[in-house]
Amino acid sequence: MEVPRKWRPSVGLIVSLVMTTALALPLAGLFFFRIYENQLIHQTESELIGQSAAIAAVMRRELETRAPENIPLGAEVSAPRTDPAEPYAPIMPTLDLTADDMLGQRPDARPDAAPADAAFGALGARLASDLVEIQQVTLAGFRLLDPKGVVIAGREEIGLSLAHVEEVAEALEGRYRSVMRSRISKHEPPPLYSWSRGTAVRVFTAMPVVLRGRVAGVVYASRTPSNIFKSFYDERGKVALAGLTIVSLALLIGFVFQRTITRPMRELMRRTAAIGRGDRSALRPLAHHGAMEIAQLSQSFLDMAANLQNRSDFIATFAAHVSHELKSPLTSIQGAAELLRDDLDPSAHGMRANDRRRFLDNIISDAGRLTAVVQRLRELARAEATPTSGMTTIADAMADFRSGFETLVIEANGDLDRLIQISAESASITLSHLADNAARHGATHLTITADTRGENLCVMVHDDGSGVSRANRDKIFDSFFTTRRDSGGTGMGLAIVRAMMQAHGGSIALAEDGDGELSGAAFVLTIPLAGRERPPS
Repeated sequence: MEVPRKWRPSVGLIVSLVMTTALALPLAGLFFFRIYENQLIHQTESELIGQSAAIAAVMRRELETRAPENIPLGAEVSAPRTDPAEPYAPIMPTLDLTADDMLGQRPDARPDAAPADAAFGALGARLASDLVEIQQVTLAGFRLLDPKGVVIAGREEIGLSLAHVEEVAEALEGRYRSVMRSRISKHEPPPLYSWSRGTAVRVFTAMPVVLRGRVAGVVYASRTPSNIFKSFYDERGKVALAGLTIVSLALLIGFVFQRTITRPMRELMRRTAAIGRGDRSALRPLAHHGAMEIAQLSQSFLDMAANLQNRSDFIATFAAHVSHELKSPLTSIQGAAELLRDDLDPSAHGMRANDRRRFLDNIISDAGRLTAVVQRLRELARAEATPTSGMTTIADAMADFRSGFETLVIEANGDLDRLIQISAESASITLSHLADNAARHGATHLTITADTRGENLCVMVHDDGSGVSRANRDKIFDSFFTTRRDSGGTGMGLAIVRAMMQAHGGSIALAEDGDGELSGAAFVLTIPLAGRERPPS
């Protein structure tokens, strides 16, 4: 009962894949949250850059068209090197939640020693209403600063200085700067979504306004990134799809475990219980084997159970045969002994000498028969428990048994020198039993032909004796079956040969007669060649 052979994953591979997947799920979730929060920070900075650039362009145009030529400007800004083939100089978002430091809350504005120039004050007054409209749409806060860092436009802090703020100070030097600062929450306590770091910060950008190669002001903008959970709600369809994917993956993992491990193991447990109750139908292969190890375990278990079942049947049948074979000679010996004992009684009529000799001959004959049966039983037990180590050739094995059969003309040909997985002693015992069987059936000539077929050596042993009748072909390997019981046959020779072959991973079969082409009896021995892995017996 062979388990169908096909590729199956090992239990170790399945467990590794499942554990890797299970471990990757939370890590992937954390990684996704971090990436998404960082993406919201990038998105916020990018929007502030675009809005600030637009406002800076308006400020520059207003100063060019309405401000006097001698308006005081700030630090000199070196002109950036430009490539004629690439005239653009984009400002890319650079903030990173994992790499950049989180600054504290923005410092409060301070009074300035001198008020802002009148031209800058007028500019701020003209743009103040525009900033309010922009903030209502973008939710970003804007402060317009003069070259000294004094606020000239914004909802609050007009006339106060922000020059001491880190990002503003760098912008006053003509360099763009963005930072993340702790957010000032208006909620006490903060809402649940503030647990996300992305909503506990506020992005600040400071973009210099450059006029005639000098800093003419700063657009100072800030905004809180979008809340990650609000973004999830806005993308609830995609989030639901992602959740469904995760649930489906978890169900798939459970199905794989159930299909490859749990289900085959439970079926194997049911089979074990059924076999223990004597149900022979439970010896069939499992419907599903799942993992490679379970398939191998199932095959080993079924083979073991089948061998035990066969062994149990063999022992029961063997015990019946042994009791039958021993009963007849024991009964005969007992009867003869009782008659001889009665002859010792003085009151009985004396037994004639011929009768006494006949009874004694019967006792000796039956005792010899019992001895032969016991000897063959020992040989059978030895054949089934014989060590399977050792190697030999047919040529070497024949040298040990030729001399024991002087009445037979033994010829051998073919691959006699091929090394086979059987010891010389075991091979000699096998050939001796076949030769003895041939001699008992009137053979005078025995031919042994060896032929290599694949990984086995096929040895045909053919005699010219009386052969095997069709009625007996299916019974000749049964223990105690013999057609020569009256001449001392025990019916154990071929059973011993079969046991010897099975112990060494080989087999014996009666050759087909080919519609009368073969006279006498022909047996085919199949013996594994040396170097081939021996199949389980």
